[in-house]
Order: sequence, then structure tokens, then C-alpha cells
Amino acid sequence: MENSPPCQSCRKRTLVTDYETGNKVCSSCGVVQEFDNFQAHIGGITGETGTYIHIGKSGAGSVNSYKENKIYNAEKVIEDLVFKLGLSVAKSKEVKSLIEKIIGPEYGQGKWFPVFVGACAYVVMRRDQRILPIVQVAESVSCDAYELGRMISRVVDFVDLKLPEFDIVYAFESAIKRCPSFGKVSDDLIKRMLQQGVFLLQCLIKWFVTTGRQPMPVVAAVLIFVAELNEVRVKIDDVANELHVTVSTCRRRYKELTERLVGAARVLPWGKDVTVKNILKNAPSVIQYMEMKSMEKSQSQNQSVDLFQYDMEGLVGDCLRKDGYDSLTREEDCSTSYSNQSIDYPDKFQISPESLSVIYSNFLDEISLVKANAEISTKNKRRRKNFDIRLLCTDWWKGKSELSKKLVLKQILEKDVGLDATPPSFEKGCLANGKRREKIKSAKLRIQRIMDPTNAENAALSGLENSRKKRKKVQVDIDWEDLIIETLLLHNVKEEEIENGHYNALMALHVFDSMNS
Repeated sequence: MENSPPCQSCRKRTLVTDYETGNKVCSSCGVVQEFDNFQAHIGGITGETGTYIHIGKSGAGSVNSYKENKIYNAEKVIEDLVFKLGLSVAKSKEVKSLIEKIIGPEYGQGKWFPVFVGACAYVVMRRDQRILPIVQVAESVSCDAYELGRMISRVVDFVDLKLPEFDIVYAFESAIKRCPSFGKVSDDLIKRMLQQGVFLLQCLIKWFVTTGRQPMPVVAAVLIFVAELNEVRVKIDDVANELHVTVSTCRRRYKELTERLVGAARVLPWGKDVTVKNILKNAPSVIQYMEMKSMEKSQSQNQSVDLFQYDMEGLVGDCLRKDGYDSLTREEDCSTSYSNQSIDYPDKFQISPESLSVIYSNFLDEISLVKANAEISTKNKRRRKNFDIRLLCTDWWKGKSELSKKLVLKQILEKDVGLDATPPSFEKGCLANGKRREKIKSAKLRIQRIMDPTNAENAALSGLENSRKKRKKVQVDIDWEDLIIETLLLHNVKEEEIENGHYNALMALHVFDSMNS
């Protein structure tokens, strides 16, 4: 150290060599001296190698090669993503084997690799009929759902795999079990809600509500309806976030579900009073009717079963067996003769007049009690708001229908639930065609009024004579669609083509081409 040159800062001869960098450092003041370890390498292409740079290494200070580091980082990405998605050890191995089958055991690196791993995880889960929302995978890999979907299609095409159809019933079963909103619900109630939800889901399949739609919003809508039906307080926003679906779409599916139930309630005696607003209170009776209707095996007139037929024998028998009726005088062969009689002949019932009078008086007492309760409920508005028809039928759900269990599509379509509905898109298309048809009629009248004013005035006068009660004139607003329809009518386009609503194609075919020619 005494023979070392002096420090450039403190001028002391206390310089030592740093073996990592090869520089001189003063042990007294810690100042690094100027660069003085230059080594001249003399030679050509076959000369000596560099001091710190070596081919095949990942950089200074690392003992692993580039290939080993790439594999290590790729495995870390796979493990992190599998942990976020909550996959089991067996599923993680399947995901790794699928990745190695596609890109080899060296894996890859870059922004595309996490998206590729997420696509493989989705394919593995979907292949085994397991639920893994694509939106959840997209959030885990920080990419767009459409980008992930394109990667999934590429993976499926590469391995030549045909994914099974989406099982919406299994999706509902797994959703009701893993949603945190239903974590505090008892197991018995979960079982009851599960049967009701499966029944409603398969009814929606029969009504074509799930056709061409995303399945998870339908699952969320049924979850909300079944929860409200069983007095479980949940919010549609919470369920939608837990299932990774859009809230607005869930609200539309919920509205379609209630509209179908209102349509099924039309056959009931009070069906005209059932609306979307009060369907929840009438849902027990409506679902009970649908359940009993689905259990009908034959629909022939000779063997048809009237589901709401009164059991006269059981009713009268129960009344006669009550306390106070045993001592009444009846004929000895009352029960035997009654059991042999048909319900269509009530005059042959062998019941004494005293028994009938007691039954009738008991019936009047029950009616008066019901009226008294009704008067009390009308006085208390708050209790009337909380009134629920389920109190009158506490055990309305039986769960004996086959629709409460998972069925194939053919069996679902063969069932009769009291309503044969068309797809919602078809209904909306029919309504749109009807509106366009009315617009075409109005456009023809406006064109006729301009081209022939005399006939238009006469028609207007005759219309005023027929509708003298209408004093105020209705003002009709004309929008862009009316102007397009008028233009197409003036170019002799058929009304059937205009009703379809393909305005761009019709304008290009009949208007702009004729102008160019």
C-alpha cells in the first residue's frame, strides 16, 4: 500500500483494488480513482475474449443462461396466473401441458405470453365443463376480452379441439355456491333456490330467451329473482360484479324473465291483474301452475287432468272429521255411498241436513274472519305494503317436476309450462315491422296529399265528419326515417322491402344508382 500512488483527493497512499470492477479506491476517503485498468487486447478474430462479456450468458452478475432465465420467468407467470384464477394443482398441470404442446418446453416471453397462458387456462376449464368467465381471465392478464377471445380461437384451432356447449344449468349451480352474496344463506334454502332456479332457467330455454345471448347475464337475472322470491336480500349490482357481467344486461334479462312470467299468468283467473310490478307477489301461484302443468303426461280430452279441480270428497270428509262433527246424526252408509258416487252428481251425496248446516255455518264464520282481516289490512297501509301472497301458501314449492332437474334440450322443448313464447328478438322485429308499416301508410298519405290536393281535402273533410268529437288536431312529427321512406316510395320500391328496414342497401340500389345512371 506504501508503494501505491497517492490519492487524487486526500493525497494519501492508501489505495486498494476493487476486485469486482478492477478500479482503484482510496480506503481513507473512499474516492474512486480515475480509470487506469485498461487492458489492450491484441489479436484478430481468433484473439482473446472480452473480460466481462461472454456468449450465452444473461449479463454481468448472473450465473444462469438466457434460456434458463426465460423458462424461470415463464413458469413464474404461469404460477401467478393460475393462483389468481384459483385453479387446482391438477388443472395447473393440464394448463402447463397444453402450453408445452403448443409452443414447446422453452415457453416464451413478451406481452403476448400472459394472454396465451390465460387462453390455455380458459380452454382447459371449458373443456371439462368448468365455469371460468372470460372477463375474469382478461382482467387477470390485463388485456381486452376481445383480444383474449382471438387468442382462445387460435389455441382451439391449433390443437383441433371442439369445445362443448356452454352448460347454463351447471353455471347457475356453481354461481349460487361461490357467490359471496349467498354465503350466509342456509343449505336448505340454497337447495330450494337451486331447484327453483333450474326450473326457471329451463323454462327460459324453452321460451328462447337464452338463444343467441350471453348465458351469464341470464344466470344473474334468475339468481336475483329466486333470491327475492325467497326473501334473500341481494343487490343486482353485487351479483353482476361477482359474476363479471354487465349490470345493464342483467337488468334486461330480468325484465324479460318477468315479462314471460306475466304471460304465463294470463291463464289464471286473476291473470289480467298480474303485471311486471306485482309479478313477484304472484310468482308462487304462477310457478306452481307452471310446475303442475309440466307434470301433465297426456293432453287428450278424455284423459285430461284438471289441475285446479276441487277435491269434494276430501273437503267434506275433513269437515265431518273435525271436533264437534262426530256426534252429529248421519246415515250409516254415508261414507260408503259417497265414495261410490261420482263428483258430477252432487245430489246423490248421502249427508244429513244437520251436517250440511253446520258446514255452511262454519264456512260463513271463516268468510267473516277473512273479511275482518281484510279490513284491518286496509287500515294499516304499511302492513298492506308488506303483505305477501306467499303467506297464504307457505309450502307452494314442491320440486316434483322434471324441469327442476337438468334435462336435455329435446326434453325441455317437449314440456308444457302453460306458455309458448317466441324469441325476444323475433318479437322486437315484429314490433319494428309494424311501426315501419304505419310509417309507410303515413308517407303514402303525405305523398298523395301533395300530388293530388283535391282528393286529400275531401278525405280530410270526411275524416273530420267521422271524428267530430276530436276537437284538437294531432300533430305528427316527421323524422329522418319518414323522409327515407318517402324517397323510397317515390322510387317505386316495394313496401315489403321497406318493411325489412335495410335502408342503406335500398337507397344505394334504387336511389343513388339511378342518379348515377
